[in-house]
Amino acid sequence: MCGAHQVRAWLVGVVCGIGVVVALRVGSWMAVGHRRSSGLMLSAASQVGIAIPAFLAGILLITVVAVHLGWLPANGWTPPAQDPLMFLKQLALPALSLGLVQAAVLTRYVRTSVLDVLREDYMRTARAKGLRPMPALLRHGLRNASVPVVTVLGLQLATLLIGAVVVERVFVIPGLGSLLLDGVSSRDLILVQDVVMFLVVAVLLLNFVVDLLYVVIDPRVRAAGAR
Repeated sequence: MCGAHQVRAWLVGVVCGIGVVVALRVGSWMAVGHRRSSGLMLSAASQVGIAIPAFLAGILLITVVAVHLGWLPANGWTPPAQDPLMFLKQLALPALSLGLVQAAVLTRYVRTSVLDVLREDYMRTARAKGLRPMPALLRHGLRNASVPVVTVLGLQLATLLIGAVVVERVFVIPGLGSLLLDGVSSRDLILVQDVVMFLVVAVLLLNFVVDLLYVVIDPRVRAAGAR
């Protein structure tokens, strides 16, 4: 159980990093260039990413990257303390299969949130002072746009904690998902109950952290609570 939750923590952490970095960059580009062909192409690509299940993306990555190209191993798990290089190689494909799908979903929300911010008066004032769209967004708008994005990110992480079961099976990763499926197949009700309760507590803690982030990102929330 201890080793399984460490495996899931590594996987979810890397997937979260991939999703946030890709979504912020691509979503902002899509919003700034929403009338350009590049923005439309990125929007269409994000729709395709949303439509592809994570396990199918994993199978496609295994087929192309591991089998045909032979760049990375198709499955397995090596602890980082034992062999850091092999750990990174084995983590790459499952993290990409989950991270790119999560990034596609989050990108749509980033685009919508940034578009709303770009229509605000203070953004027009920043543009009137001579700032280009992207620098103006980074300096004045990104923090305001991040409040609804944090909400969606919290929901995605909660879904990811529970929904990475199939991907762990595809890549033969000994995480909580594999442990849960093994417990179900062997009718080990105590093990199943322990895993489910751990996931429930993890989701509750995640929601609490998201509420704290609201206060950090938006001072108006803190001011409203002090009244």
